[in-house]
Amino acid sequence: MREILHIQGGQCGNQIGAKFWEVVCAEHGIDPTGRYSGDNELQLERVNVYYNEASCGRFVPRAVLMDLEPGTMDSVRSGQIFRPDNFVFGQSGAGNNWAKGHYTEGAELIDSVLDVVRKEAENCDCLQGFQVCHSLGGGTGSGMGTLLISKIREEYPDRMMLTFSVFPSPKVSDTVVEPYNATLSVHQLVENADECMVLDNEALYDICFRALKLTTPSSMFRRKAFLHWYTGEGMDEMEFTEAESNMNDLVSEYQQYQDATADDEGYDYEDEEEVQVED
Repeated sequence: MREILHIQGGQCGNQIGAKFWEVVCAEHGIDPTGRYSGDNELQLERVNVYYNEASCGRFVPRAVLMDLEPGTMDSVRSGQIFRPDNFVFGQSGAGNNWAKGHYTEGAELIDSVLDVVRKEAENCDCLQGFQVCHSLGGGTGSGMGTLLISKIREEYPDRMMLTFSVFPSPKVSDTVVEPYNATLSVHQLVENADECMVLDNEALYDICFRALKLTTPSSMFRRKAFLHWYTGEGMDEMEFTEAESNMNDLVSEYQQYQDATADDEGYDYEDEEEVQVED
């Protein structure tokens, strides 16, 4: 079986990762305790792509969770599905500072994270690659996240590296250093990642207004907006080598949606002009 090792870092990465595992567990019929409760054997056909099967019959996500402060992981650690040894967190935080995540606080914690990554990789029969969920606006996801990606690239140069990188937006956050963090991270991604699924936080915010008709979208709905196409395409049933062609299909699909939206907006604008002329 071609396994995938999932890594999530920082507040945004852990929030998206938590919702990701909820959806994947539901698809495979796995309950919050890690036990299979589905009604179709096909649900277990490729379950080993994302899960390790324990001796007691439980399915444990093949995931590494990291952060430079423990607060964001409290809700995740309260569940029973993740392996407790795979939580790696500091106590100081990065304070939205890319340099602290990449060179100081993150560098002190990176060896502990790599130990967990090696342990999970060694337990795989045929590791396909890594997928990383993180944001580029904060300090941990951008600074420490890119540091971890570069370290993994050094140790596993022949494995695929796929990232889900959330780009910041002033509409969603008012942290002034987010553009600098993102700029410093992009160079690292270009050098060390094979595929980057770029997520625009502002676009996710707009989807909540236009598609979901929400007046005050929360982070939960933005995470759902990200996940709807990932699980819809059945990424856990494909090879990482197919990611490039899938990405091209995704771009063309959303380009059609964008053009249709632009036409609708133009039509509404013309209607408003006609009403003003009649008045």
